[in-house]
Amino acid sequence: MTREIDLWREPVPQIVPDTKGLQVSFEFFPPKTEAMEKNLWSAIKRLEPLAPRFVSVTYGAGGSTRERTHHTVARILRETTLTPAAHLTCVGAPRAEIDDVARLYWEEGVRHVVALRGDPPDRGKTYEPFPGGYAYASDLVAGLKKIADFEISVACYPEVHPQAKSAQADMDNLKRKIDAGASRAITQFFFDEEVYLLFKDAARAAGIQVPIVPGILPVTNFARVVEFAKLCGTKIPSWMAKLFEGLDEDIETRRLVAATVAAEQCRLLQARGVREFHFYTLNRADLTFAICHILGMRPKTPAAQSPAARRLEAR
Repeated sequence: MTREIDLWREPVPQIVPDTKGLQVSFEFFPPKTEAMEKNLWSAIKRLEPLAPRFVSVTYGAGGSTRERTHHTVARILRETTLTPAAHLTCVGAPRAEIDDVARLYWEEGVRHVVALRGDPPDRGKTYEPFPGGYAYASDLVAGLKKIADFEISVACYPEVHPQAKSAQADMDNLKRKIDAGASRAITQFFFDEEVYLLFKDAARAAGIQVPIVPGILPVTNFARVVEFAKLCGTKIPSWMAKLFEGLDEDIETRRLVAATVAAEQCRLLQARGVREFHFYTLNRADLTFAICHILGMRPKTPAAQSPAARRLEAR
């Protein structure tokens, strides 16, 4: 049984940030409009000095953002000092087509892929493997490893994937992905640190030894997060609903509360020995930057050249 923290009664322990070995990564999604692209690149540039381990770019349901994902990844590689990780899914394409995308990424210098089963383009429909495609994420991981020696991250679900038959079946699926060649698992977002810690213990007991990186979602829009949580099986603690009560029209206060909640979640995990976090930024930098600051991270001097420029100089 997981413990629910009552932030109204239970004092939050004072934690001195320990930055030794601390690493972060950030997730972005490809923009749909010129204005959204401007916001995305503002966020990227704001977070770049924190020197994240990598930044990932999502891939829409059914492969709907493939071109925009590729464009964003290529631009990050070309114009920043960041290490991009491209999302790839099994949905909507045969193996040969997905393999071609992976080869193109490798040729362009992308060495990290986030391999996912993916969701069907029509929400609510049952997932079915694409004819001639990769059926599941474990198959995709194995296929990518045959193409090149990619670093591969996969997803995991501390509160069990909503379509899994059981928690054990879900853990078995994660192990298949790791055994196929994945080197890291990133969790779906959660709000109770005990959920993550128990899941990590269960993964270790199942023989999974790769890093299990907590996925952190700063809650800027509580109603929207409630909808997301229903889709992915994440539980919303009652104390969180209390904290956001009455703030639907108060954007400024809502953002301050969001930063506080996410920062405390990270600090509690940090106190339990967690040293790596993955932030779902929603293409916003302000909250993520503030949380990283609270964790003890400080901007590093930016490199004078992008990776692309350094490669050209080395020729």
